[in-house]
Amino acid sequence: MPFAMPVRRCLLAVALCVPAVALHAEQPPLTATTAATGLPRTPEQLATTIELADLAFKVDPARKWLDADAHLTLRLARPLQALVVDLDRNYTVSAVEVDGRPVRWSNPEGRMRIALESPLPAGARPVLHIRYAGHPHEAKKAPWDGGIVWATAPTGEPWVATAVQGEGCDLLWPCIDHPLAKPERVVQHITVPAPLVAASNGVQTGMDEKDGWRTYHWSARQPATYAIALNIGPYELLQAEYKSRYGNTIPLRFWYLKGRRAQAEGLFSQFAPMLDFFEEMIGPYPFGDEKMGVVETPHLGMEHQTINAYGNDYRKAETGYDWLLQHEFAHEWFGNQLTNTDWDDFWLHEGFATYMQPLYLQWLRGDMEYYAALMKMRSVLMLKHPVVAGHPMLEKDVSDASRGPGNDVYYKGALMLHTLRGLIGDDAFFRSIRELVYGSDAPRPGQFRPRQASTDDFVAIVNRVTGRDYRWFFDAYLRTVQLPALLVERDGGMLRLRWQVEGGRTFPMPVQVRIGRRVVEVPMTGGQGAVAIAADESYTLDPHSKVLRDLPYMAEFQQDQAERARAAAEAAKAAASNAATGKR
Repeated sequence: MPFAMPVRRCLLAVALCVPAVALHAEQPPLTATTAATGLPRTPEQLATTIELADLAFKVDPARKWLDADAHLTLRLARPLQALVVDLDRNYTVSAVEVDGRPVRWSNPEGRMRIALESPLPAGARPVLHIRYAGHPHEAKKAPWDGGIVWATAPTGEPWVATAVQGEGCDLLWPCIDHPLAKPERVVQHITVPAPLVAASNGVQTGMDEKDGWRTYHWSARQPATYAIALNIGPYELLQAEYKSRYGNTIPLRFWYLKGRRAQAEGLFSQFAPMLDFFEEMIGPYPFGDEKMGVVETPHLGMEHQTINAYGNDYRKAETGYDWLLQHEFAHEWFGNQLTNTDWDDFWLHEGFATYMQPLYLQWLRGDMEYYAALMKMRSVLMLKHPVVAGHPMLEKDVSDASRGPGNDVYYKGALMLHTLRGLIGDDAFFRSIRELVYGSDAPRPGQFRPRQASTDDFVAIVNRVTGRDYRWFFDAYLRTVQLPALLVERDGGMLRLRWQVEGGRTFPMPVQVRIGRRVVEVPMTGGQGAVAIAADESYTLDPHSKVLRDLPYMAEFQQDQAERARAAAEAAKAAASNAATGKR
């Protein structure tokens, strides 16, 4: 997902995001169950795997209407007397069948319970059929709230997209709305008014046209639940083939709005270098047998597997590349190939994806731009909640800065990874990432499957790869709020250093100190250390910016910025009030 707060301002400036119609006035509210993603699964859901989700969607932009028909092939791990899936109760359901026979069902809160005439045994593979229709929930400010976006392209045609990360897959189809409940395969049949195009996940297997409607057929393996997407518009297609450093050939596809070919070609030229960067630094593109796909959308962006949403309006940046394209593409590794087991581990998606941007700058142009990008991140840390709470979380509770870490899953996560890299060295750092993402230090295309992992899984990998116990490191950065503070005292001919960490934790983080013209590595055993210094020598703590730590001047800067923003808002409010009452 795009960065939360800084990018929201960009979203407001995207001129193309013009709604086709005002938000549906009668849109009913979502239930608490449907509005959340990552709720504890029921016993029935824990025993159920979706082997195949065969989904037919007929999208009518003129009516803002969805007709849908879902056939779910399930695999049961134990005997069940009922099946349970999640689906927005605001749809009208016209049929529910199990293996072709109508069954009783209820769906009062968005968790549909299907009664079985007789128990199904362990190993059974029933087919659950649900036909439903209605006005899909509309997003007011996608992608930060979930639903469907009905918009109009600059050339006048309907332009439709979905983004449901925060609310989950049950806004669109009957799923098990939890990160651990990925379907093994999803097939989509997306019917749209001709000549509109529907681009989606995986591989296109065909297109039929009849009576003024087109049906596009798509097939994807093991997509993340929230990554299944509808993208409909007057699209044209740029395509090429990429010869991977691993020997395979990867299709490159970009669906862009007609009339924007020149801008699209400029963005498309960035696909190959980004792909080469990720394959060199992390490993094989996880979905090379399907495609690297991007589609232009009326919302800013989202990491929809093999069909990443792009809505940055082709903006130029001082970095020389499109940050949104790069960030969402990073999620093919961190989010789609590797998926968090619980939203409490959301930093595994966003912290890693965010760190890939300064890393890309270092790969492209060297250290200056790498450190400049990290410094920008340092200036926006929130430090109100721990990045990892240590208990199951809903996505909204993590993303909402009033209840959870908010942007810190992006920026604190990324800065922590920079610090870890300096601590354990590049070899161990990148090997640990490969093992986290692929389950192997030597991944090859076609020889790995999507994985799911937790923070503890990554800590265990780092400990095994390095042969040392680094739980103290992750506890200090992820499970506490405040950053470690490096206290210094000049005592005669000695410079005495001490780490102060929230909760009194031991923090044996070594630190470099510039003494005069030399740089000294101070071990900090037990969280303390000392180095000799002459009376006429100056010093600099951490001169190469290796360690994320408390910086009082940064807190002062943030407080000043906040106070000035409040004053400006109050002045603007007063001016508006005076204008409304005719005062001068």
